[in-house]
Amino acid sequence: MFFAALFAMYFTIRSVSLGQGTHWPEAHLEVPFATFNTTVLVLSSVTCQLGVWAVERGDVKKLRFWYVVSFLMGAFFVGGQLYEYGNLAREGHVLSHSPYDSVFFLTTGFHGLHVTGGLIAFLFILGRTYAAKRLTYEQQTSAIVVSYYWHFVDVVWIGLFATIYIIK
Repeated sequence: MFFAALFAMYFTIRSVSLGQGTHWPEAHLEVPFATFNTTVLVLSSVTCQLGVWAVERGDVKKLRFWYVVSFLMGAFFVGGQLYEYGNLAREGHVLSHSPYDSVFFLTTGFHGLHVTGGLIAFLFILGRTYAAKRLTYEQQTSAIVVSYYWHFVDVVWIGLFATIYIIK
């Protein structure tokens, strides 16, 4: 529901701004860079799912490997978002600059916070598997639940990416 509200805000402000003759988007977005960053995030869902399949087989070593890879890819994505924010800020595009900038930073920022939450969840799962003497049913369930969250965050980003970077 929260992300639905952010999408509604984006489209509402966009329609009002275009009605006033404002160029949309106001900021110069690096679409090739964002596309690469998006690809990394989407592929992290693949590595996350490989971890799920490993945990379903009881292979804790493979789970750890794939979840570390997913974590690193997610951290790369967040780093890419921060890099993009820095570039936009140097151009004068900050949260309070314009309605476009407000919507851009709110939607992508809240998504980034959700990705960061997923990264923390990966760390908890990894920590639990190292702290325990054996892989338990609860750990397996937790790893699968984290994957659901991660896939959700990825799907939301695909929608945001298409909305912000692709739709003209």
